[in-house]
Amino acid sequence: MNKLIYLDNAATTKTAPEVVDAMLPYFTEYYGNPSSVYDFAAETKAAVTKARHRIAEVLNAKTEEIYFTAGGSEADNWALKAAFEAYKGKGNHIITTKIEHHAILHTCEYLEKVRGAKITYLDVDENGIVRLEDLEKAITPETILISVMFANNEIGSIQPIKEIGMIAREHGILFHTDAVQAFCQLPIDVDECNIDMLSSSAHKINGPKGIGFLYIRKGVKIRSFVHGGAQERKRRAGTENVPGIVGYGVAADRAARTMEERAEKEIELRDYLISRITSEIPYVKLNGDPVKRLPNNVNVSFQFIEGESLLLMLDGCGICGSSGSACTSGSLDPSHVLLAIGLPHEIAHGSLRLSLSEETTKEELDYTVDKLKEIVQNLRNMSPLYEDFIKKQK
Repeated sequence: MNKLIYLDNAATTKTAPEVVDAMLPYFTEYYGNPSSVYDFAAETKAAVTKARHRIAEVLNAKTEEIYFTAGGSEADNWALKAAFEAYKGKGNHIITTKIEHHAILHTCEYLEKVRGAKITYLDVDENGIVRLEDLEKAITPETILISVMFANNEIGSIQPIKEIGMIAREHGILFHTDAVQAFCQLPIDVDECNIDMLSSSAHKINGPKGIGFLYIRKGVKIRSFVHGGAQERKRRAGTENVPGIVGYGVAADRAARTMEERAEKEIELRDYLISRITSEIPYVKLNGDPVKRLPNNVNVSFQFIEGESLLLMLDGCGICGSSGSACTSGSLDPSHVLLAIGLPHEIAHGSLRLSLSEETTKEELDYTVDKLKEIVQNLRNMSPLYEDFIKKQK
């Protein structure tokens, strides 16, 4: 197969043609600043409002509850830092999990070391799911915020968000969820789930990079994140990224309309891929919940190999994936998510995440598995650990 096989859609997605087409006029034709008062700027202001409304509809939220940001990481930072500042008179305790995205974990670390916050990092079960009884036990009179991601970016496990939101609401605690991987992949109703704040990013759903949003429920007391202007109702100053906002509105509308059909297709292909890998390659483990997982997520660990070598050899075959190991970013430490679900270091290092899209085909997956079988066997043949293991089996 001579074409590129892109199976890293959890990292980013291809911007959809209709999204690009919708954005282009706002670079060259309708380039007015939406904060300006003259008629020429009215078109851009209306476009921002339309996009905000489109996104709000997907969540069953109010238009004025959507605040645009530069992406999911900014939205996560805003939710935690601003909420802590606004509610620290009530308490200084935040509850999160050990498998959150680093945008949450590093922000919690900052709040702990610099701002005096107390952070509880909840354990998860072997499938990466929070135990509700652990959450209940962690709540104290000082707890002001619970932040649990909707679905994990590495292993795809979906959290019991509705139940978590109910617990937070019963205790009068703010509930934030990082829904970067879940928005428009899974149905989300912020009222039904008692969500007070929600983070998202456009480039995960065939939208442009550099634009995201934070949903903030009306009535939630939260501080401004960027000062210097009246944009985003004085909570996030700076001239709006109009093309990006327009693109996000179109991407959200498109993804919401196709979500059910897309999910059905992706689940079928996901389970096919999992079945082939786990049945045809020995000494492999599926990571994450086998059922309660994102429609497009496959994460597996291979014993006796390194994830970085696996990725490089897949790349040589034209296949793009990602590793559960962070070694490609200069760290020798395995994924914190995989360690949190109980994988030993040596197995966590041999992990691979493949994330599908609506364009993924069965033919591409068959080619990927065939190459994967060859590569895994070749890497194991070079492994002294594998050689010792086989000798012991005999």
